Amino acid sequence: MSDTVLGFYDPLAEHYHLLFEDWDASIERQASVLHALLGSQLRDGPLKILDCSCGIGTQALGFASRGHSVVASDLSPAAVARAKREADSRGLEISFHVSDMTSLAEIEERDFDVVAALDNALPHLTRTQVAAAVRAMVSKLKRGGLFLASIRDYDSLLVQRPAIQEPAFYGEAGRRRIVHQVWDWIDQERYAVHLYITMQTDEGWKALHFVSEYRCLLRDELSMSLAEGGLHEIRWLMPSESGFYQPLVLARSGERPRLSR
Repeated sequence: MSDTVLGFYDPLAEHYHLLFEDWDASIERQASVLHALLGSQLRDGPLKILDCSCGIGTQALGFASRGHSVVASDLSPAAVARAKREADSRGLEISFHVSDMTSLAEIEERDFDVVAALDNALPHLTRTQVAAAVRAMVSKLKRGGLFLASIRDYDSLLVQRPAIQEPAFYGEAGRRRIVHQVWDWIDQERYAVHLYITMQTDEGWKALHFVSEYRCLLRDELSMSLAEGGLHEIRWLMPSESGFYQPLVLARSGERPRLSR
């Protein structure tokens, strides 16, 4: 994966929670939605879950808090280190790895009930890399296991081509926090995100700036990649249906594919 991805997530790791009004509440809210969704798709009881774009642990921590057996990985060493600290502070047992989702070479375990790539992780990838990531994730699933991913609604955003994500204002007077994004469109499908976190402190206002690049990954393209990777029963759930904040895609594994060398 591109160095620009690491250059975005490594320095952001210690500040990522500031993107939320209340990160702990967001962990709990997402866990409630995803736990219910998995329960409706798979058996009741603890599941074996691989979160292969775990970041600082927003979903992995929630899965573990619901009693699931969780393995979590991410390309960013700084994000994985932060996630591990967060799990330890909560008394949650999660196995963490630094691993690129296009290979998952560091994940020795297989036969997961669920492999997840959430929080718009896949749109960092080229078309070729998306196909490689799907093959890698499917190779970790048990037969009948569930692939789960979320991305932005690029089918709409590619038409709108927004230049800015409106600011979110958090905190009380004297401790305000403003989070917003500026989008610079590179071409017809790629855009650079400038993420700003502006904080009010005793010494005045402090601004943090992080930059990364995304590609508008349309639902049809991802569905085709999933089908070509050996997945079936591909289903999209929009936020109004799932209660999750991004469109979700679910798919079932069949025969385990062999990874190309």
